[in-house]
Amino acid sequence: MTPGDMVAVFAAGISAGAINTVVGSGTLITFPVLLATGLPPVTATVSNALGLIPGSVSGAIGYRSELSGQARRVLKLGVGAVLGSFAGATLLLALPATAFETVVPVLVGLALVLVALQPVIGERVRRRRERTGRPAHRDGGPLLFTGLTLASVYGGYFAAAQGIIYMSLMGMLLDEPLQRLNAVKNVLAAIVNTVAALFFLFVADFDWTAVGLIAVGSALGGQIGAKAGRRLRPVVLRSLIVTIGTVSIVQMLLN
Repeated sequence: MTPGDMVAVFAAGISAGAINTVVGSGTLITFPVLLATGLPPVTATVSNALGLIPGSVSGAIGYRSELSGQARRVLKLGVGAVLGSFAGATLLLALPATAFETVVPVLVGLALVLVALQPVIGERVRRRRERTGRPAHRDGGPLLFTGLTLASVYGGYFAAAQGIIYMSLMGMLLDEPLQRLNAVKNVLAAIVNTVAALFFLFVADFDWTAVGLIAVGSALGGQIGAKAGRRLRPVVLRSLIVTIGTVSIVQMLLN
């Protein structure tokens, strides 16, 4: 890497760490930058996954107060994150690069629709529960576990916009403020990145310069994102998710 490449990768790491903590989709910043430095796609993907771990952990620590009382939920959903991430990492090495290119924009687009409509959907779900007398599942029930596990398969494969998918599913099925859901999202993202990176350590080649630059940058960005993100009102956070997700879809379709 040239000095200019190193500065660009470090800056991308900071941006990705902040955006991942607040919304998700930070990979759509770091991945193109790594490709621009001349790294092969698979090497860029695995180096990015390992480098973003400190950012995910940093963001989760920054949201630790919002995690209060959610330990049981995180443990349960974390099991699905581990299983899904391992499956996704395996698919990255087993399938051709074009396998997910068609379905990824569709998944992200659907997630954005769900995020935008979450207040309406959530209100209807609450009214239905009141009519039937059925209490809400504290952890979202089997539907949320299955959905987040499948989202983690995608996260282990590429990770771009997985946070948006997590937020859309939890927003529909959990009766919690968005900031508390965002805290859970950060922990799940950290789990997925860690499991995928550990798997790649044994079967793939890394660019350790890129890993180091992204790791330091994303750790700094995670703290910045945590401080900025928790100050956002729900409507602003939801709007930010939809905006960044839309940009992500456009970028994926153009590449």
